[in-house]
Amino acid sequence: MKALILNSGLGTRMGVLTSEHPKCMTEISSRETILSRQLKQIADAGITEVIMTTGAFDSVLVNYCNSLDLPLHITFVKNPVYDKTNYIYSIYCAREYLKDDDVILMHGDLVFENEVFDKVVSSETSCMTVSSTLDLPEKDFKAVIKDGKVQKVGIEFFNDAMAAQPLYKLKKEDWDKWLDEIIAFCESGDEAKRKCYAENALNELDGACNIAALDVREMLCSEIDDPDDLAVVSSRLKEISSRTVYMTFSTDIIHGGHIAMIKKAQRLGRLIVGVLSDEVVSGYKRYPLVPASERKVMFENIAGVYRVVDQNTLSYRENLEKYKPDIVVHGDDWVSGFQKPVRDEVASILASYGGKLVEYPYSNDSKYKAIEDRTRAELSLPDVRRSRLKKTLEMKGLVTALEAHSGITGLIVEKTAVYQNGGTKQFDAMWVSSLCDSTAKGKPDIELVDMTSRFRTIDDIMEVTTKPIIFDGDTGGLTEHFVYTVRSLERMGVSMVIIEDKTGLKKNSLFGTEVRQTQDSIENFCEKIRAGKKAQKTADFMICARIESLILERGMDDALERAFAFVGAGADAIMIHSRRKEPDEIFEFIEKFREKDKTTPVVLVPTSFNTVYEEEFKERGANIIIYANQLTRTGFPAMQDAARTILENHRAKECDDKCMSIKDIITLIPEE
Repeated sequence: MKALILNSGLGTRMGVLTSEHPKCMTEISSRETILSRQLKQIADAGITEVIMTTGAFDSVLVNYCNSLDLPLHITFVKNPVYDKTNYIYSIYCAREYLKDDDVILMHGDLVFENEVFDKVVSSETSCMTVSSTLDLPEKDFKAVIKDGKVQKVGIEFFNDAMAAQPLYKLKKEDWDKWLDEIIAFCESGDEAKRKCYAENALNELDGACNIAALDVREMLCSEIDDPDDLAVVSSRLKEISSRTVYMTFSTDIIHGGHIAMIKKAQRLGRLIVGVLSDEVVSGYKRYPLVPASERKVMFENIAGVYRVVDQNTLSYRENLEKYKPDIVVHGDDWVSGFQKPVRDEVASILASYGGKLVEYPYSNDSKYKAIEDRTRAELSLPDVRRSRLKKTLEMKGLVTALEAHSGITGLIVEKTAVYQNGGTKQFDAMWVSSLCDSTAKGKPDIELVDMTSRFRTIDDIMEVTTKPIIFDGDTGGLTEHFVYTVRSLERMGVSMVIIEDKTGLKKNSLFGTEVRQTQDSIENFCEKIRAGKKAQKTADFMICARIESLILERGMDDALERAFAFVGAGADAIMIHSRRKEPDEIFEFIEKFREKDKTTPVVLVPTSFNTVYEEEFKERGANIIIYANQLTRTGFPAMQDAARTILENHRAKECDDKCMSIKDIITLIPEE
């Protein structure tokens, strides 16, 4: 693509301002002229070839362009009869440089804001800038529009017309038609055809050039013909330079796609970057490898970023109402999907005070996807994964975990997200339960499935997910065996093991006193905890002591005595369990435990007392909520119903409405 700038006019209406140089060199601000602005916009768009027609002050213009030191190759073509012809003849003089390529055509006295030029350059078809909001000028260009296409251009048209400016993008096939007509005009021998507008030749084609009308509405795109125009345009540019532009980033690795988007945003005004908090990022995307404080520093050191601020919710509302940016920039990937409500809210808030949303095509470049894949792979490494439960607890105060008993259920826990109240919610971790693991294998929950088999389940889950894992260690077995379990789990990258203070053949706690269950002594269980803590190699791994006193109806005092003893023995967390539907005894335990211990995490499994909201648990002092068996309990009835439906109907059609499509299932599964 080449740019063609027409600078062969005399500019006599500018008076003394053009007595020593061409009009294009007129200053429009303290930092730029009309031409320096145009050339920088061209260079920023990645265009390197410029054809520039000249007339009066030819050498002054050439020297000036060379002094700008821009990465452009400029070919200067002088119109030898610039004072006797119009720019149609200047184009004719440059014809040999203009064939067989797309062309950006502009007059040298035209000033336009960056967004206008970006729209022109990125247009997939030939186009001309028009405005549906401006009044039709008496003596300037107007374009006759039909079905969104430019039919004719001239100063004489008023019917079915819009105000127009000579800023075009012309695809090769359309430009060649127009250029051939320009050549025919200038070689016709008719002097009048050398003194008319180039658009007169375009009009002869009667719409055959297929030029779309690009409506820039009230955006700046204006010629400077006289000092009054100069004053108006300079004032508009000052207003544009004071605009603020807002973007939000969650990334912890800045790649070329981000830089390209930042550069586009900078061209629209002073760029404010909002950096999403770690909690927000981990809630809707993935756990950030780089903390928010460091991510802020990254953006503060990018040239052209005016300001970096915190954004503590996925919703933009708080920051939009605080900073009132004129423009919000985002990729177009949020026009659908779970971020659409965020986009709709942004558009509504901007509309309330006259702001504007600018969306650029989202980059799906494979190399950027590869970077994200490498990041996720790093998150799944044992050392990184193991530490994330502690870090998430420190960051959020309350962690939620859902059971997973296979690779596919792990992916459900990993990828399920909902948008609520201006943010997204995901599970923070996954619970590998002995009950669900045994059930998936069709075996009773009596520690029949050995650790080797259970470790294979962990491997299956870890291979396709990144979130931290909490492991159900049952009783932990013999102390000598528990030591090896701790080392194995820690080496695999598991974050926490929970062991219950019972002995003998395991019976599920929900049976309570209905079956014979033996609680271990405080001394023996403390010794098991100490041995486990001594065996671990890192500070990241956590051992949680599960107290069965309330299940076995041994009373609150026994539960609390055990809790404090187990913490004293080195337990990193305490889990308290109950069979009751009412949460009263759980609340009482937490309250009394927190009177003496403010910091040790409290873990709950609200299978029975399931009416309490997570927020209330957090407010009362709980830290980890485990939904221990819901995927198993919902999955089996659904599969049983599908089997019964097929049997009853002797075919599978009636079952289809109950089924998730294979395509949707496959989207959960990573390609590698």
